[in-house]
Amino acid sequence: MLPKAFKMTLIDTHSHIYLPEFEEDLSLLLERSEKEGVAKILLPAIDSGTHSNMLKLEEEHPASCLSMMGVHPCSINESYRDELKIALESLEKRAFIAIGEIGLDFYWDRTFTQEQYAAFHEQVEWALQYDIPIAIHSRNSIDECIKLVSGHQQGKLKGVFHCFSGNLEQANQITDLGFYLGIGGVITFKNSGLDKVMEYIDLGHVVVETDAPYLAPVPFRGKRNEPAYLKYIVERLAGIKNIEREEIAEITTANAKNLFGKIH
Repeated sequence: MLPKAFKMTLIDTHSHIYLPEFEEDLSLLLERSEKEGVAKILLPAIDSGTHSNMLKLEEEHPASCLSMMGVHPCSINESYRDELKIALESLEKRAFIAIGEIGLDFYWDRTFTQEQYAAFHEQVEWALQYDIPIAIHSRNSIDECIKLVSGHQQGKLKGVFHCFSGNLEQANQITDLGFYLGIGGVITFKNSGLDKVMEYIDLGHVVVETDAPYLAPVPFRGKRNEPAYLKYIVERLAGIKNIEREEIAEITTANAKNLFGKIH
């Protein structure tokens, strides 16, 4: 069943709509997003191969698209220092809303584990230096990412565990660190277990995201994701919390504005 239409402001805190999957219908996608109340779309960086597309999209749509800067853990290899240098040069030239997408990914390959750790540590230090949040990728590495963040947390570090799909203990550890949980399409998956976790999490710790083009929510699971589908995540959270969708939208949007201070 489709969620009923509602007029609220939403912020997609994590969306890669600058990737090739969106080349053919990007303008229509942005129109659909606006129609569904998505006022801002935050663009996490991947690596130097896609920085130009991301920055071009932001330049063309400055009112709605805001870029992060960083190096994704899946882009970390033997030449990761070169990627870090490029990202740091960008940070030195202009302001970004966050350092991201950074972190650890132990799902695909453990070949460059130590390099991933080194890059994560360094980019966290950038966030502290520039006083901006971090967007953390933690696939098969939530505990390790929590430990690393904890080691850097002296009251100033802030950010979000993007695409959170962990257990309640991990969720509580993350929120105890002052970090947010990025909730996306996984919350709509029947057997994810995330719905059970979110029953016990205060909405003050939650932001919403799509991670487009990945992890489309039900009823689009397996297809290309896009910011307009945020409403399905809001709808599911509203059902879990037994409150109105509009309240979910209001709280999560306020949280995003609180975390990413340059959103107006």
